[in-house]
Amino acid sequence: MNDVKIIFFDVDGTLIDMEKKQISEKMLATLRALKEQGIILCIATGRSPIALPQFDNLTFDAFLTFNGSYCFNQEESIYKNPIPQKDVERIVENAKVLSRPVAIATSNKTITNGTDADLAEYFAFAHQPVIVSGDFDATIQNEEIFQLMLSARKEEYAEVMKQTTDSKITAWWDRAVDIIPTSSGKGTGIRQMLEYYGFDKSQAIAFGDGNNDIEMLEAVGWGLAMDNASEELKEIADEIIGHVADEGIYHYCLANGLIGEDQLPVL
Repeated sequence: MNDVKIIFFDVDGTLIDMEKKQISEKMLATLRALKEQGIILCIATGRSPIALPQFDNLTFDAFLTFNGSYCFNQEESIYKNPIPQKDVERIVENAKVLSRPVAIATSNKTITNGTDADLAEYFAFAHQPVIVSGDFDATIQNEEIFQLMLSARKEEYAEVMKQTTDSKITAWWDRAVDIIPTSSGKGTGIRQMLEYYGFDKSQAIAFGDGNNDIEMLEAVGWGLAMDNASEELKEIADEIIGHVADEGIYHYCLANGLIGEDQLPVL
């Protein structure tokens, strides 16, 4: 683990316990210690840029948002891949048949054409309100849409995506979906990030817990699934570590020499 240059972290269920809905002090201390080692820290999430978590006395170096459709760092955009407008319009129509509201996300706003209980709970994970907007249709026509979100179960996926050609579902919760371009995904975003920084995949590791992290773990040199991860993610992971509630990332980093006990405050 001595050659690790960059680490990708999923947020919900990985950095943040979804039951407690907040990051632990030990996890924050771990992240700060990793930065002290000169390792680049990158959030890799389905969240939008405006829904990224803010942590006390810690700034991440880079951000892979919308499951890889929009990647940037503190200085500039690195990769942008919006959903084709025709697919956005088709998915909104398909959702209407299912009587489901849809959220659309640009780089600087997320709005919906309605809400339901599942969509509201989905947004609550990121402490975001559901904003029902009269500008919904105009935004589709005039702005780049990087992600759509709506409540859906697995058996409804085919109906949601009916007659689309260039977009796909990626999901980390069983009651809602994120929809991104077919050519995107966390794996695509990571490859763009590694090229930007000039790193080989062997110099990158990643931590995740959901099915939308499968591509991410496959795109790095060593992919780590939390003990609370989906069975599908565990099957492809290089290693399974401790549960998010049991400080799995902290214990892994300490055991593998990525951080030292002397770097951590007494908690």
